[in-house]
Amino acid sequence: MIERGLWQDAWRRLRRNRLALLSIVLIAMLAAASLVGPSLSAHAYDELDWSALASPPTLEGSHWLGTDRLGRDLLVRTLHGARISLLIALLATTVSVVIGVAWGATAGYVGGRLDGVMMRIVDVLYSLPFIFFVIVLTVLFGRSVVLLFVAIGAVGWLTMARIVRGQTLGLRRREFIEAAVATGASTPRILFRHVAPNVIGPVTIYASLIIPQMILFESFLSFLGLGVQEPLASLGSLVAEGAAGMESAPWMLVVPAAVLVVLLVCCNFLGDGLRDALDAAEA
Repeated sequence: MIERGLWQDAWRRLRRNRLALLSIVLIAMLAAASLVGPSLSAHAYDELDWSALASPPTLEGSHWLGTDRLGRDLLVRTLHGARISLLIALLATTVSVVIGVAWGATAGYVGGRLDGVMMRIVDVLYSLPFIFFVIVLTVLFGRSVVLLFVAIGAVGWLTMARIVRGQTLGLRRREFIEAAVATGASTPRILFRHVAPNVIGPVTIYASLIIPQMILFESFLSFLGLGVQEPLASLGSLVAEGAAGMESAPWMLVVPAAVLVVLLVCCNFLGDGLRDALDAAEA
């Protein structure tokens, strides 16, 4: 079983990683700003200011980072877009972890024909083009944030299932698993009480790396026009709007793109730091 000392040792190692700590601080600051910032601003994310259409950044007026072509404050829309991107990424990651752990642990522990069938389903889903899957869902159910969350979460659990299955195959012959079987514990109880806690290390590492992937997926779909729709905004949709007018209004692209890059880089640094800390603690 994973002991509390493992996590304490991993946390001590993580604190020595300056890039990981800086990433935690920046992510926390960005998350807090995206939650609180729009409500503290004098402008709403969908408020039109006809006197400041495509206004450049300035410290003299109320639009510090400029406005878009409809006069909407770019700072507020960027913070609101970061909120939606983070929310979709966190929810999709949670779904991916829950489904992936349950699927992979069941396949790895039960084994045999059930394992073969379950992993062939994973292989078939892997072979489906992701964009085609999203387009089909959009045609059938229309465009919405909920649909975007479902589409991203529906494919994000596949790799998690494979990782958990591989870990479970190595666990099912361990002494504590055989002892649980000998005491008459049911399969669901063994999976929940014995298998899941022992794969939480690799699951945590991969989950921290899934979050930037989900943010990138959402941004890519919104950039293509398949994601968040007006008047809502995400980082991807804002980048798409900015790219369309980058020659005449470059700040419309620079501001959301800079936030997206910082968020992705920090998530990757944090994931790498967490992986190194847990790997060293387990060694």
